Amino acid sequence: MVESYKREQILILSGSLGEGHMQAAKAIVEASSLYKPNVTVKVVDLMAWIHPRMHVIERYCFKQWVKHFPSLYGYLYQKTRADNPLTYLLKQFRTSSLQRLCKLIQDVKPSVLVSTFPPASAAISMLKEKGLTNLRSVTVITDHSDHSYWIHPNTDLYLVGSEEVQSALIRKGISDTKISITGIPVRPFHTQVSNKQRLREKLGVDPSSFVVLVMGGGWGMIDDTFMEQLQSEHLSQVQFVIICGRNVKLMHRMHESLHDKHNVLLQGFVEGINEWMAVSDLLITKPGGLTTSEALAQQLPMLLFEPQLGQERDNAAYLIQKGVAKRCEVEGLPSQLNEMVQQPELLRQMREKAGACKQQNSASLALTQILKTTTSDSVAVDKNAVSIPQYA
Repeated sequence: MVESYKREQILILSGSLGEGHMQAAKAIVEASSLYKPNVTVKVVDLMAWIHPRMHVIERYCFKQWVKHFPSLYGYLYQKTRADNPLTYLLKQFRTSSLQRLCKLIQDVKPSVLVSTFPPASAAISMLKEKGLTNLRSVTVITDHSDHSYWIHPNTDLYLVGSEEVQSALIRKGISDTKISITGIPVRPFHTQVSNKQRLREKLGVDPSSFVVLVMGGGWGMIDDTFMEQLQSEHLSQVQFVIICGRNVKLMHRMHESLHDKHNVLLQGFVEGINEWMAVSDLLITKPGGLTTSEALAQQLPMLLFEPQLGQERDNAAYLIQKGVAKRCEVEGLPSQLNEMVQQPELLRQMREKAGACKQQNSASLALTQILKTTTSDSVAVDKNAVSIPQYA
């Protein structure tokens, strides 16, 4: 028996291997509550849903792999950039996993399926290939990348962050009618204008200092060399705000090393990162798709840690080419920062270029494109087909 659903509800399948995928999903949820309150948006962590007991272990193992073997990750990323037998294997899902996903769709009864996570895009495409659903599917690419893991034959629409990604997808044979440039979705408050001085008073930041926001601590991007550079006398006039994320060990190490530095403000995981970006003059970060898109939305110039992962290299190449970021030379950080402090014109130009290449209201644009794909004759799940052995 095939059931038709007419209720306008969006089901977003995301993932927590990195913060960016879930942040993009949350941005769409917030845009919906602001601009389309009659539309329901549900976000599900795909891997946690499919493997509820194993997910925590999988996430931990992935994080350790990224931290300790980034070169191997980078090698495999490049080897799978284009479709080949290895990418085919990585895109496969077990029948039991597809069955759990079918059950989710039956429960939620969405009118459209959205992915902000590559494995979710693969799973949705496979469901459609096997005739288990004909719901429209939208993939939100959360990096400036055309990696094969994002690309699947049964995807109806790709939402991308830039013309460069659009052109790359077209070169891979995807019709331009299936691609929309919305910008990588960032939470709506990143595009709101804030009073910088008032926010500095609220957050306890020196109103007259050159403020440098440092992010990436949650994934181990801040090391002993970086902390040594912060202790340089040449940086005593710079106010550092360092976000350690959920890395409690890093927070303790930095407190021990920098407790006597009055120009260093340490923070753990923060929800209101938009406010910290708004009070800053410069951001030092790893080139993750969401963090850098949030910075673009606030026209915040960037110094980028050496990219460790394949998608970060794609993001860094895009941002540097656009003139909104420079590479962070950790061992020469004092002189590099001093140079930027002394060149307000350079920072002004970087801010202007960020304004030129950012997408205003990216989450709202993404939501609009998603809703355009909904059709009244979409079929959610063929319940009888779920258990047919031939789909194993």
